[in-house]
Amino acid sequence: MNLIETLFVNHSAIQAIIVISLCCAIGLALGKLKIAGVSLGVTFVFFVGIFAGHLGLTVDNDMLRYAENFGLVIFVYALGLQVGPGFFSSLAHGGVKLNILGLGLAVLTLLTAILLTMVTPVSIPDMMGIFCGATTNTPALGGVQQTLGQLGIPSSTPALGCAVTYPLGVVGVILAIIFMRKVFVKQSEITDAPIHSIPKPAITEFEIVNPGIYGHKISDVAKVSNTHFVISRLWHNGRVSIPTSDTILNQGDRVLVVSTPEDVNSLVILFGEQEQRDWNTADIDWNSVDRCLVSRKLIVTHPKLNGKTLGSLRLRNLYGINISRVYRNGVPLLATPDLRLLLGDRIVVVGEESAINKIEPILGNASKVLDEPNLVAVFIGIVLGVALGSIPFKFPGISSAVCLGLAGGPIIMGILMGTFGPRLHLVTYTTTSANLMLRAIGLALYLACLGIDSGQHFFETVFRSEGLLWIGLGAFLTIIPTVIMGLLALKMLKLDYGTVTGMLCGSMANPMALDYANSTLPGDRPSIAYATVYPLSMFARVLLVQIVILILM
Repeated sequence: MNLIETLFVNHSAIQAIIVISLCCAIGLALGKLKIAGVSLGVTFVFFVGIFAGHLGLTVDNDMLRYAENFGLVIFVYALGLQVGPGFFSSLAHGGVKLNILGLGLAVLTLLTAILLTMVTPVSIPDMMGIFCGATTNTPALGGVQQTLGQLGIPSSTPALGCAVTYPLGVVGVILAIIFMRKVFVKQSEITDAPIHSIPKPAITEFEIVNPGIYGHKISDVAKVSNTHFVISRLWHNGRVSIPTSDTILNQGDRVLVVSTPEDVNSLVILFGEQEQRDWNTADIDWNSVDRCLVSRKLIVTHPKLNGKTLGSLRLRNLYGINISRVYRNGVPLLATPDLRLLLGDRIVVVGEESAINKIEPILGNASKVLDEPNLVAVFIGIVLGVALGSIPFKFPGISSAVCLGLAGGPIIMGILMGTFGPRLHLVTYTTTSANLMLRAIGLALYLACLGIDSGQHFFETVFRSEGLLWIGLGAFLTIIPTVIMGLLALKMLKLDYGTVTGMLCGSMANPMALDYANSTLPGDRPSIAYATVYPLSMFARVLLVQIVILILM
């Protein structure tokens, strides 16, 4: 009996570890169960924590707050670190429109919540908790609790409002996208064509028959052209070579050019004649194309190359090799001189066997290095993110300063570190599995502690008229704004259904709804749209709920 009390009842570090870990383990196991094809995933940890709190299990308040806040910081920072490298590029390729729609849904949902406080007896703090649950945005709840704590207002009831509305927040988005598909979308309008925020390269063979470039260097031809291209091989009088920027182009030469598909027609005008052979098929044996040259894929693992541009390495001039393509997270990129290399990039190198052997140690090509976690950048980023979240910002008309908090600061710092860290030669690379583990551990810790803290009064809240009202308001906040913004994107902006569903799931911070969309729709449009809008929409909700509380309280 004494052992049970020591492990589960008496407050201590051991008791806190056991209770929180047990909630995480049971919740994650139950989260794998699917009902009607829908799973709550890691969110089930939240409800296991609530049940544990309802049974009377408690944790020392200081330990609970530490684990809750540290879990939140790890989760949002790892998320920002993952999406950072592609965040700003997505804004430049159609992402602006999607982010405007995502922000529009966030603002519309918040305005609806404020209007509901005027016609119902629900207070602003409780409505913000309902809002966080209806939009399945637990980091925003962290912002609500921090702001209320700064004002000296109890923050337990917003967590209860989030808890009772969260399940319908998950299901409500799914119901909304099903409704739009059944009523407003024709089957012929659903496309499986992929979206690419970064243009994929195309390989084309040309014969030089344009007199205007006879006798000119490749560098001079590239300067007068408005297109980016890489010449990986050149055949002159039947002999193949790796051209440099000083190589002279002559009549009848054949060149193998890597460019974007959109630039192929312009290159026909530039070089003169396109050969009909398709060089983009997956079954081409590049080592048999020409006997004296080989093609090999090497991995960038040398830390000194992190953030350096391809052109600064001068591999073509120094070693007589060519880099035709760069693969980053499985996505092929055009190997332009201004492309910055990141740790983990896989580059396709063409040249003589001896030359490739010389540059292999320069690039690293040691895959085991990538398996080692770069924790220095993680902890530096967390420190900077927490510091950023603690900086007070003054807004006109608001008496108290607004802080980004532990939810907003670390995710912004994660995005900035993931984007600009390599340029400062900070190794921010983490494998996908390592990043997912960091996020899963952080979110599980946060949800378990949040549930334990809310569980004591959860069931008595649900089974009274106030709790039923909260559930109804949460369902309204989830479904109505989602349908309105979805129809606006579908009918007025003429976006495809897959992109719209991804945008809605991302704006509502609902990975479970995204999983449902991916299982029922072809192609990768929902996932790409989700990743494009998720960071900005989540950050906006974290900031907006704090501003609303400071203005209206």
